[in-house]
Amino acid sequence: MGPTRQYRVQRVNRAAIESPMFDGAVLQPVAQVHADEYQGNVPFSHVVLDDLVPAEVVQEAIEEFPGPGDIQWNDKTHEYSKKAACEDMSLMGPSIRRLLFEMNSGVFIDFLETLTGISGIIPDPHLRGGGMHQIRNGGFLEVHADFNYHERLGLHRRLNLLLYLNDDWREEYGGHLELWNADLTRCEKRILPVCNRMVIFSTTDTAYHGHPEPLNCPIDRARNSLALYYYSKDRPARELSTPHSTLYRGDAVGRKAGLMKRLKAVLRRFWNKT
Repeated sequence: MGPTRQYRVQRVNRAAIESPMFDGAVLQPVAQVHADEYQGNVPFSHVVLDDLVPAEVVQEAIEEFPGPGDIQWNDKTHEYSKKAACEDMSLMGPSIRRLLFEMNSGVFIDFLETLTGISGIIPDPHLRGGGMHQIRNGGFLEVHADFNYHERLGLHRRLNLLLYLNDDWREEYGGHLELWNADLTRCEKRILPVCNRMVIFSTTDTAYHGHPEPLNCPIDRARNSLALYYYSKDRPARELSTPHSTLYRGDAVGRKAGLMKRLKAVLRRFWNKT
């Protein structure tokens, strides 16, 4: 484990902590304005919102965000990923903890329900798979569809929220979030992870997304973000499937090829009998 991170807690204003970060009277009009856009967007329901979080809160979160040796990160390096993550709130600074709490609050859940048209949204207090994410130079995350069921809570995963915490992020650094079509034949949208940009999207078995191109930022920079996932007791019948873990593009393409091969074999057997 790296050295203990010393957070500058004296910079956090107590009055600000005790007052709500989000005002429903402000959030609800934003949700209403963007609801049709969210629900009609392609390749799947999503929206990109800039500067929704107060600038001073974002700046404090950026200053608190730990480097590679500051905490015990969960190393997510494997065939389809080269990134680090932390869902342990005890390792996060006060501004980041407050931000996560506020985005799991009733006011913010009301905002999400109005925006997405999904009722009965439930936050995850355990931040399974979420929390702080960090990708450094050369890192990537292959295009994938997310796990669809939270076994501990017994709930269906419905929404992803990503908040980027990258000051002065340049186009040439890369790190775009890519949204792909259901057939995995085309990237439909690329979203640069600039500071205080929030991306919210519906999670289904065909909501393919990722950061597949290796990051090209300076060695001393990183693509930092907060991730929150939201759930519900039920989901539409058309979206139901057996609970599964992350479906990466390579696995998904192979699985589809296998299904087509088996289908062709069945058709051949049927044809030979006629």
